[in-house]
Amino acid sequence: MAWKTAILTASDKGARGEREDTSAQVIRELVEEELGGEIIEYRIVPDEQDEIIAALIELTDYFKADLVLTTGGTDLAIRDVTPEATRRVIEREVPGLSEAMRSTVMQKNRAAMLFRGICGIRGRTLIVNLPGTPKGVHENLAAIMDQLPEALLMVTGQYRQ
Repeated sequence: MAWKTAILTASDKGARGEREDTSAQVIRELVEEELGGEIIEYRIVPDEQDEIIAALIELTDYFKADLVLTTGGTDLAIRDVTPEATRRVIEREVPGLSEAMRSTVMQKNRAAMLFRGICGIRGRTLIVNLPGTPKGVHENLAAIMDQLPEALLMVTGQYRQ
């Protein structure tokens, strides 16, 4: 199954064109190669809660993505507001995915405990917050990749017991 996937990057410098979005490139590669997904939309917005919220709503409600992967805005800096924006649009949280990412990555890098990303469901879309670095994206997404197909089957209503 080719999961319809959208990528949302939250980055002030990226939105201004001052930084190449290499984290989104890592997401694209992992989604296409490991998950067998199809990237249907890619957005980059500044670290502004209202803009992140608007993009998440459009990606879930208009583009009907099965999976939205965000990158950036998940650390402790004052402008890091992706988890807060995500929490405002989801209907149900999926804490096990976030916990799995943190605990897996913490085994190699204790700083992973500072990652504030969350995961949740809006309608029939799974939203997963990822860190803003290529290495962080790869490690965190790899930590949950084996469970994403089953999670997506459940969220999209295609799960058969």
